[in-house]
Amino acid sequence: MTESSPSSLRCGFVAVIGAPNAGKSTLVNLLTGTKVSIVSPKVQTTRTRVLGIMARDGSQVVLIDTPGLFAPRRRLERAMVASASDSARDADLVALVVDSTRPDPVAAHGEILESLRALPVAPILVLNKIDAIDRARLLALAAGFNAALEFSHTFMVSARTGDGAGTLADHLAAAVPQGPWMYPEDQASDMPGKLLAAEITREKLFERLHEEIPHALAVETESWEERADGSIRIGQVIHLRRENHKSIVLGKGGAQIKAVGESARRDLSDILERKVHLFLHVRVSERWDEEADFYRLWGLDPKA
Repeated sequence: MTESSPSSLRCGFVAVIGAPNAGKSTLVNLLTGTKVSIVSPKVQTTRTRVLGIMARDGSQVVLIDTPGLFAPRRRLERAMVASASDSARDADLVALVVDSTRPDPVAAHGEILESLRALPVAPILVLNKIDAIDRARLLALAAGFNAALEFSHTFMVSARTGDGAGTLADHLAAAVPQGPWMYPEDQASDMPGKLLAAEITREKLFERLHEEIPHALAVETESWEERADGSIRIGQVIHLRRENHKSIVLGKGGAQIKAVGESARRDLSDILERKVHLFLHVRVSERWDEEADFYRLWGLDPKA
C-alpha cells in the first residue's frame, strides 16, 4: 500500500447481508485474514454491524458483517434486522451471501430479494459452501437467482476452505470508489476492544453449550485494565434471563465456565498479541434485552 499514490487509492463500504447461517461471518473473517466476527452454528449470532477491514492492491475494503435478515419477533431481533437494512442502504456495494446447500434457496430468499430491488446499485451474489454441492446444481442456482433479480456479478466461494475467495476479494478491491483510506494500514476492524472481547466469549459459550441454553444470553465487558507488564486484565459478566440457566453455564464444579474462559482467553491473546487475564462472572438479568445500554453497546437502535 505504501507504494500507491494518493490518487490511485480506493476505499469503500461493502455490506455483507443474507439469511442467518449463510456463512457471512466466516467469509468476513477470511477476507480480513483475522477474527473480527464470531462464528457459531446457532442462527442470528451476529448482533451488531461488525466492520472488518481488508487491504488489497491499493484498496481498503470495509466489510460490514450484518446481522442475518429474518422475520423478527422480539425487540432485539427487530433492532438487528433494522441494522442490516440500514447497512445495505448506506454501503457502496452490497453482497448477498447465500448458503447454497439450503433446500430451494431462491424461494427461501424471496423477501430478501424483494428488499434488494430498492437499492440504488445492483447487488453482488455470493454463493457460499460450494465445497458441499455439485457444480450442476450450483450453476442452476446461479441462473435461478439472476432470473429473480439482476445481480451485477456472481461469485462462487467456500468461506470454509477459501476456494473462490481470492477472485471475490479482487473484485471488491477494484469496485470500491477512489478515495483516501479511512483506517490505518494495519487495522483489521474498528470494533472496540471491549466489544470484541465480549463477542469472543459469547462465541465460546455457544460452542460449549450448544442447545442447552437459549440463544438470548449476553456478555458484557465490565473492566479492561492495561497492566504494567503489557498484559490485559479483562472482567466480563455473562447475563442470563433465568436463574436455572446459571448452573448450566457454570457446569459441575465450575468446569463449564472454566473451559469457556480458557478458550476465550487463548483467542483473545492471539488477536491482541499479548497475554490476557480473563475473569468471568454469571449474573441473572431477566430483562437484559430491554435495556437501552445494551443496544447502544452494539450500535443498535433500541427504538427500531
